[in-house]
Amino acid sequence: MTSLDMPQLLALAGAIGWASGVRLYLVVLLVGLAGFFGWMPLPGGLQVLAHPVVLAASGFMVFVEFFADKIPGLDSLWDMVHTVIRVPAGAALAAGVFGADNGTMALVAALLGGGLAATAHTAKATTRAAINTSPEPFSNVGASLVEDSMVPASLWLAVAHPVVFFIVFAIVLVLSVWLIRKSWRFLRGLVGRVRKIFSGKPDPGVTPAFQLKKPSSEDKSHV
Repeated sequence: MTSLDMPQLLALAGAIGWASGVRLYLVVLLVGLAGFFGWMPLPGGLQVLAHPVVLAASGFMVFVEFFADKIPGLDSLWDMVHTVIRVPAGAALAAGVFGADNGTMALVAALLGGGLAATAHTAKATTRAAINTSPEPFSNVGASLVEDSMVPASLWLAVAHPVVFFIVFAIVLVLSVWLIRKSWRFLRGLVGRVRKIFSGKPDPGVTPAFQLKKPSSEDKSHV
């Protein structure tokens, strides 16, 4: 089993960093299984993920997260708790792609991995919070299933076709930034409307009933 070349290592570090911001435990499980069954030669810094104890722990957390992420409200709480977990874990895992043999590249990978994890996590958390304002649960479940499928797809593409991965990855990053801005503006507007409602001020998104119909000249003639 040949080792990964530099383009594959760079793509894998990017994929692991980004995917950790979406499904950290699934990343740990899939990379560990790939090393355990010999599907992919794991870099030295990631070989610990193939340990049976790590596989069991990550598998259990994947099971828990799979259901927690599909329950409206609970998914946003889960994201809130994992804000302090996904970003440093993404940085550490990305750095593990290069390990201690290349300290400079490991540091660069840690910085980029942490940044990518933070971007992916923010895009996921804000988008899911916006989706949760809808009363129906189907869009929430659909978004969660899309995230479930994106993680293994990105890891496979990074190793099998690193050049294609970088192209797709650039598009995903642009889309992530767009989603963050769109969802944040929506949530900020929603919070502003709720504050005005509870403060007794009229909701700017609702036209008062007495303004719905202006008196016509015919109505005035009857007065």
